[in-house]
Amino acid sequence: MSWMLIVLLGVPLAGAAALLAPFGSDVAARGRLLRVHGLVVSGLTFALSVVLVAAFDYGDAARVQFATDLAWIPGLDLRFHLGVDGISLPLVVLTTLLTFLCFVYLCRGRADGPGQLLGPRPGGNRPRALVFTLLVLEVGMIGTFLALDLLLFFVFFEVVLIPMYFVIAIWGGRARRAAAIKFILYTLLGSVVLLLGLLLIWSQTGTLDMIALARARGTGMSPAVQTIAFLAVGIGFAVKTPMWPLHTWLPDAHTEAPTVGSVLLAGVLLKMGTYGFARVAIPILPDGAAAMAPWLGAFAVIGIVYGSLACLAQRDLKRMIAYSSVGHMGFVLLGFATLTPAGVNGALFGNIAHGLITALLFFVAGAIKERYGTSDMPALGGGMLTRLPRLASLLTFACVASLGLPGLAGFWGEMLALLGAFEPAAGLSRPLYLVFMALGGLGTVLTAAYFLLMLSRVTHGRGTETVHVPVLAAAAAGGLPSTGPTGEEGDHDGGAPAGEAGEKEGPLMATVGGGGAPPPATPATPATPATAAALGTSGGSRAGATSRVASGATGTGRSRMSDVSGHELAAWVPLIALILLFGLWPKALLLLTDPVVRTLVGAP
Repeated sequence: MSWMLIVLLGVPLAGAAALLAPFGSDVAARGRLLRVHGLVVSGLTFALSVVLVAAFDYGDAARVQFATDLAWIPGLDLRFHLGVDGISLPLVVLTTLLTFLCFVYLCRGRADGPGQLLGPRPGGNRPRALVFTLLVLEVGMIGTFLALDLLLFFVFFEVVLIPMYFVIAIWGGRARRAAAIKFILYTLLGSVVLLLGLLLIWSQTGTLDMIALARARGTGMSPAVQTIAFLAVGIGFAVKTPMWPLHTWLPDAHTEAPTVGSVLLAGVLLKMGTYGFARVAIPILPDGAAAMAPWLGAFAVIGIVYGSLACLAQRDLKRMIAYSSVGHMGFVLLGFATLTPAGVNGALFGNIAHGLITALLFFVAGAIKERYGTSDMPALGGGMLTRLPRLASLLTFACVASLGLPGLAGFWGEMLALLGAFEPAAGLSRPLYLVFMALGGLGTVLTAAYFLLMLSRVTHGRGTETVHVPVLAAAAAGGLPSTGPTGEEGDHDGGAPAGEAGEKEGPLMATVGGGGAPPPATPATPATPATAAALGTSGGSRAGATSRVASGATGTGRSRMSDVSGHELAAWVPLIALILLFGLWPKALLLLTDPVVRTLVGAP
């Protein structure tokens, strides 16, 4: 028995428990201690995962390694069974890496800088609660990928819901409470259906050991029972993935979540759903998988096309990236639906690639929102390559990687998923899957369209800035709206839903400065140097409703925005390096996953 995995789980758990001890009364010292604590604990956890990578036997990637199998509830034959193989190892490392990078992003900047949730703010940021919540979240995410007992898997699968709910509900945007409630309701309802499916498997086989169940390949369960069980567990995993039409919680959650919440939600939590298909649904219920695969493929390609079309209609940058995840996870599900080694390998590769690329996208989108005070694309005004060339270049790189440019990590997962659809597993309709492949190909074209359209609006052209008329009046009078603990204007009580705010405030927008003329339908409001200076030095602003003024004439406002900082580069460069590495050398991942995939699908 190896204790490596218990230590890997124990470090963030102990780090979270240590935060329950009383702290001193010195606010500044307490803030510094929290920043160091989060960075050290998450860094040590990441270091342990690197040790796991170094000690892993790559010649036998299909074998469960570093196994820990202890009696948990002997009366029910439940065991605390942990292990790692070629499928789970990359996801464990991805989890620890992204958690560590989130703490780097939070801890290395100025405590009073924009987006820094660990510094003192008027109204309180609850920094200790944030560090505690992120560490508990890390325990649940890692445990999900290590668990080899179905009930233990379900426990870890559910542990992550409460911390993520609080991350959104406490540190999110104006409509954070509604988004958090929607998130918890969808995922809990999906979990109920998932639990019913797992109990059905237990009642038919008499065991919850995932390794034994995968080796049995459905023995003891009739095809009808397997189909019902696959449908139940599939719905539970589809909500978390998310699969169309169970995706509607995702855009709101991403839009309202703080930057680190969006990064972990897109980079890790969505992968828990797709991991469930690879670890539970397909190997344990092969007959059910074969029966439901065409339906899974159909929902996957609908999600690809729907997500891409929805992206074309979005105004908010974070919301657009959220809908792009629906499309990209559609490719992952399509790969699983082919039930071929090529398709399933593509799905697992796409899992990791999406986690890296979308994490980078949300980091950059969060940095843009912190600087401009909004993520509304028309309000950003374009011309970012002129104002913030490094930040705009990183946004361009992340978008190009996400649209699947060859040579970057986003290409291989989509290509292998489409290749698997070209030649699906025996027993599946090839003409139907050729239609799926064609629709997936259309999705890649639409993906390129919405990313390039977004870049043309945000990074290119001459800059125009949108300013909220009441804010101009307040600035001219010497007063500015107050901000809440998240840096959002008026978010003390959670604010009004975004849709209501848009209806009330949209007609009052005015376009200023940058050389571009205001749209004819928009009433123009002149910005005096005094109001420009006041707005340029103000704190956060209401997303989509206000933005700082920058004008070449006054030299104030947005022209003073800083480009990429050192702590941001420290958090983002590892993601850029891995996107390039896996894009240029996909074998680094495929050597890990392919032996396990062939075992799971019964291929030679």
